[in-house]
Amino acid sequence: MSPLDPPFKAWVAKADGDLLNIANNLAAKRVPWDTVCFHAQQAAEKLLKAFLVWKGHDLVRTHDLVALLAQCAALDQSLASLEDDCRRLTYYAIGSRYPDTLYEPDEDDGRLMVDAMHRIRDAIVLRLPPLGSSEGGPTTT
Repeated sequence: MSPLDPPFKAWVAKADGDLLNIANNLAAKRVPWDTVCFHAQQAAEKLLKAFLVWKGHDLVRTHDLVALLAQCAALDQSLASLEDDCRRLTYYAIGSRYPDTLYEPDEDDGRLMVDAMHRIRDAIVLRLPPLGSSEGGPTTT
Protein backbone atom coordinates (compact mmCIF):
# COMPACT_ATOMS: atom_id res chain seq x y z
CA MET A 1 0.00 0.00 0.00
CA SER A 2 1.40 3.34 -1.03
CA PRO A 3 1.31 6.45 1.18
CA LEU A 4 -0.69 8.03 -1.65
CA ASP A 5 -3.48 5.46 -1.36
CA PRO A 6 -6.71 6.72 0.19
CA PRO A 7 -6.94 5.89 3.93
CA PHE A 8 -10.04 3.73 3.50
CA LYS A 9 -7.94 1.21 1.55
CA ALA A 10 -5.94 0.45 4.69
CA TRP A 11 -9.17 -0.48 6.48
CA VAL A 12 -10.19 -2.74 3.60
CA ALA A 13 -6.74 -4.38 3.62
CA LYS A 14 -7.08 -5.08 7.35
CA ALA A 15 -10.54 -6.57 6.75
CA ASP A 16 -9.03 -8.75 4.02
CA GLY A 17 -6.56 -10.03 6.64
CA ASP A 18 -9.50 -11.10 8.80
CA LEU A 19 -11.03 -12.84 5.76
CA LEU A 20 -7.76 -14.72 5.31
CA ASN A 21 -7.82 -15.76 8.97
CA ILE A 22 -11.36 -17.08 8.50
CA ALA A 23 -10.40 -19.01 5.35
CA ASN A 24 -7.34 -20.51 7.05
CA ASN A 25 -9.35 -21.54 10.09
CA LEU A 26 -12.15 -23.06 8.00
CA ALA A 27 -9.54 -25.15 6.18
CA ALA A 28 -8.08 -26.46 9.44
CA LYS A 29 -8.63 -29.99 10.70
CA ARG A 30 -10.00 -28.55 13.96
CA VAL A 31 -11.88 -25.27 13.51
CA PRO A 32 -11.84 -22.78 16.40
CA TRP A 33 -15.37 -21.43 15.90
CA ASP A 34 -14.91 -18.65 18.45
CA THR A 35 -11.97 -17.37 16.38
CA VAL A 36 -13.97 -17.59 13.16
CA CYS A 37 -16.77 -15.55 14.77
CA PHE A 38 -14.28 -13.02 16.14
CA HIS A 39 -12.66 -12.47 12.74
CA ALA A 40 -16.08 -12.19 11.07
CA GLN A 41 -16.93 -9.41 13.51
CA GLN A 42 -13.56 -7.75 12.98
CA ALA A 43 -13.86 -7.84 9.18
CA ALA A 44 -17.34 -6.31 9.33
CA GLU A 45 -16.14 -3.61 11.74
CA LYS A 46 -13.21 -2.65 9.53
CA LEU A 47 -15.40 -2.54 6.43
CA LEU A 48 -17.93 -0.24 8.10
CA LYS A 49 -15.04 1.95 9.22
CA ALA A 50 -13.65 1.93 5.66
CA PHE A 51 -16.96 3.31 4.41
CA LEU A 52 -16.98 6.04 7.06
CA VAL A 53 -13.37 7.01 6.32
CA TRP A 54 -14.14 7.09 2.59
CA LYS A 55 -17.03 9.46 3.36
CA GLY A 56 -14.64 11.71 5.32
CA HIS A 57 -15.87 10.90 8.82
CA ASP A 58 -13.65 10.77 11.88
CA LEU A 59 -13.80 7.39 13.57
CA VAL A 60 -14.82 6.73 17.14
CA ARG A 61 -13.12 3.76 18.80
CA THR A 62 -15.85 1.18 19.15
CA HIS A 63 -16.54 -2.46 18.39
CA ASP A 64 -20.30 -1.82 18.35
CA LEU A 65 -21.32 -2.59 14.78
CA VAL A 66 -24.84 -1.28 15.34
CA ALA A 67 -23.43 2.12 16.31
CA LEU A 68 -21.09 2.11 13.31
CA LEU A 69 -23.92 1.06 11.02
CA ALA A 70 -26.09 3.92 12.30
CA GLN A 71 -23.38 6.34 11.19
CA CYS A 72 -23.14 4.60 7.82
CA ALA A 73 -26.92 4.51 7.36
CA ALA A 74 -27.07 8.26 8.00
CA LEU A 75 -24.99 8.57 4.82
CA ASP A 76 -26.71 5.78 2.87
CA GLN A 77 -30.11 4.74 4.25
CA SER A 78 -30.10 1.45 2.32
CA LEU A 79 -27.38 0.16 4.66
CA ALA A 80 -29.89 0.10 7.54
CA SER A 81 -31.02 -3.31 6.27
CA LEU A 82 -27.79 -4.75 7.74
CA GLU A 83 -28.79 -4.03 11.34
CA ASP A 84 -29.66 -7.62 12.29
CA ASP A 85 -26.31 -8.87 10.97
CA CYS A 86 -24.47 -6.11 12.83
CA ARG A 87 -26.36 -6.84 16.03
CA ARG A 88 -25.48 -10.56 15.88
CA LEU A 89 -21.82 -9.96 15.04
CA THR A 90 -21.23 -7.32 17.73
CA TYR A 91 -21.27 -9.94 20.49
CA TYR A 92 -18.20 -11.62 19.03
CA ALA A 93 -15.98 -8.53 19.37
CA ILE A 94 -15.44 -9.41 23.00
CA GLY A 95 -17.91 -12.05 24.16
CA SER A 96 -16.30 -15.00 22.43
CA ARG A 97 -12.69 -14.15 23.19
CA TYR A 98 -12.44 -15.07 26.85
CA PRO A 99 -12.93 -18.33 28.75
CA ASP A 100 -15.43 -16.87 31.22
CA THR A 101 -18.02 -16.36 28.50
CA LEU A 102 -21.41 -17.95 29.04
CA TYR A 103 -21.68 -19.13 25.45
CA GLU A 104 -19.19 -20.93 23.24
CA PRO A 105 -20.00 -20.63 19.52
CA ASP A 106 -20.33 -23.81 17.46
CA GLU A 107 -20.12 -24.53 13.74
CA ASP A 108 -23.65 -23.27 13.04
CA ASP A 109 -22.84 -19.98 14.79
CA GLY A 110 -19.56 -19.65 12.93
CA ARG A 111 -21.08 -20.22 9.54
CA LEU A 112 -23.96 -17.82 10.29
CA MET A 113 -21.52 -15.12 11.36
CA VAL A 114 -19.37 -15.60 8.25
CA ASP A 115 -22.51 -15.27 6.12
CA ALA A 116 -23.51 -12.11 7.99
CA MET A 117 -20.05 -10.64 7.49
CA HIS A 118 -20.22 -11.39 3.76
CA ARG A 119 -23.56 -9.58 3.45
CA ILE A 120 -22.00 -6.54 5.13
CA ARG A 121 -18.89 -6.81 2.97
CA ASP A 122 -20.90 -7.10 -0.25
CA ALA A 123 -22.97 -4.02 0.64
CA ILE A 124 -19.93 -1.91 1.54
CA VAL A 125 -17.82 -3.01 -1.43
CA LEU A 126 -20.63 -1.95 -3.77
CA ARG A 127 -20.44 1.56 -2.35
CA LEU A 128 -16.65 2.04 -2.35
CA PRO A 129 -14.69 3.06 -5.44
CA PRO A 130 -13.25 0.14 -7.41
CA LEU A 131 -9.69 -0.91 -6.64
CA GLY A 132 -8.30 0.14 -10.02
CA SER A 133 -9.67 3.70 -9.95
CA SER A 134 -7.69 6.75 -8.92
CA GLU A 135 -9.64 6.77 -5.64
CA GLY A 136 -8.71 3.17 -4.82
CA GLY A 137 -11.04 0.47 -3.50
CA PRO A 138 -11.34 -3.01 -2.06
CA THR A 139 -10.34 -6.33 -3.43
CA THR A 140 -13.12 -8.72 -4.34
CA THR A 141 -12.28 -12.02 -2.66
